[in-house]
Amino acid sequence: MPRSARRRLTPAVAVVAATAAVVAVTSAAGAFDGRQQAAGAIRGGKAKNVILLIGDGMGDSEITLARDYTVGANGRLDMDRFPLTGEYTTYAVHADGTPDYVTDSAASGTGWATGVKTVNGRISKTPGSDKPVRTLLELAQRNGYATGSVTTAELTDATPAVLASHVTDRSCQGPADMAKCPSDTLASGGPGSVAEQSVNHKVDVLFGGGKQRFDQRVTDGRFKGRTVTEQARSLGYQVVTDDAGMKAAEPGKPVLGLFAPGNVPVEWTGKPAATGGTAPQRCVTSNPNRPSTTPSLADSAAKAIQLLEAKQRRHHSRQGFFLQIEGASIDKQDHAADPCGQIGETAAFDRAVKVARAYAAKHPDTLVVTTADHGHTSQIVPLEATPPGLSSTLVTDEGQQLKVNYSTNTPGQSQEHTGTEVRIAAQGPLAYRVLGVTDQTDLFTTIREALRLR
Repeated sequence: MPRSARRRLTPAVAVVAATAAVVAVTSAAGAFDGRQQAAGAIRGGKAKNVILLIGDGMGDSEITLARDYTVGANGRLDMDRFPLTGEYTTYAVHADGTPDYVTDSAASGTGWATGVKTVNGRISKTPGSDKPVRTLLELAQRNGYATGSVTTAELTDATPAVLASHVTDRSCQGPADMAKCPSDTLASGGPGSVAEQSVNHKVDVLFGGGKQRFDQRVTDGRFKGRTVTEQARSLGYQVVTDDAGMKAAEPGKPVLGLFAPGNVPVEWTGKPAATGGTAPQRCVTSNPNRPSTTPSLADSAAKAIQLLEAKQRRHHSRQGFFLQIEGASIDKQDHAADPCGQIGETAAFDRAVKVARAYAAKHPDTLVVTTADHGHTSQIVPLEATPPGLSSTLVTDEGQQLKVNYSTNTPGQSQEHTGTEVRIAAQGPLAYRVLGVTDQTDLFTTIREALRLR
């Protein structure tokens, strides 16, 4: 290609060229060389904004199940439409640094939040010495970026917790939950529970469940005797509890959205998998136990983006924002062997992906990454299979039957994570870095370098 023609490459053409280079090179020289070719084809590496979307427990089987049920085997979800896709490894470590092949959400989240692998159950602290490690959100704040975290779990659950807290054990979510974190208590000179640390960080947007944690009373320090919610208001937070309150929130002050006592109720319902299987079923795309005032994940994501962008515009900041969005109950419904709940949460997460990609289409200096923290148990199996665990037969939107099996634990027990690598896909500045097989800790470096965090 002539030099003059190379100069005229638009970013979109560059991505196409990069993808073609990957296809051409990978078969001959391996994925690593393909990544180098893609890196050379994509010009510019600075992102103004980063939107990181985490489907908790959303391995390839979970994605395929949702695709088959909702848009068909030959259809494509929004998360399937990213231009660049790879896989990353998810293992945790033991205290001595040796691999622990099946991670939980705390250790996996710590991997991308800090670039450091840790032991299962620990939140953004080292595996052996139990020392706090600076997170992407903390670095983003220090460098002038607006920050946000949106989840369908409790805001104190592992995946949101890794960004704005450091505790020895993930169970230390509120001031009354500190039994496993004696050195982290305020009385011991520590930073307190996940809830206390999250509001103390003054994260600009916190949307999710977990009101019960924030209703606990602080046991020591400046806010002793007050609830964490009262602490948040004292620190300037607008506190909202439903969709109307969220949509009415104004930029300029941080917003704490607490949309459920615990986890946000799931969107779909159906019969859980059973020993010997279930009769063919269609999922119910509504949940009578989900209040109509509960915002969807997509609406929460859209409002978070609006608030973060408005804050930076009001402050005439050159920097943009860092936002993490989690579809948490894909994992939780997988644990419960509930295929309809799981598919509904994957579909809800996919709508949030659509929101993020629509924003990036208008703001191409935005890096959007979607991935999972670990694999999970669900497997699509032949209809004639008689698996030893729990199974359910679904009737898809294509009118075909599909059997899903859950056999990573004894029936009656919570189904387990798996140690498989999981998908990571991206668009925007430095998106080429997801190509090939990488590790969760590499995602930390990608985002840090995209935002040029010091």
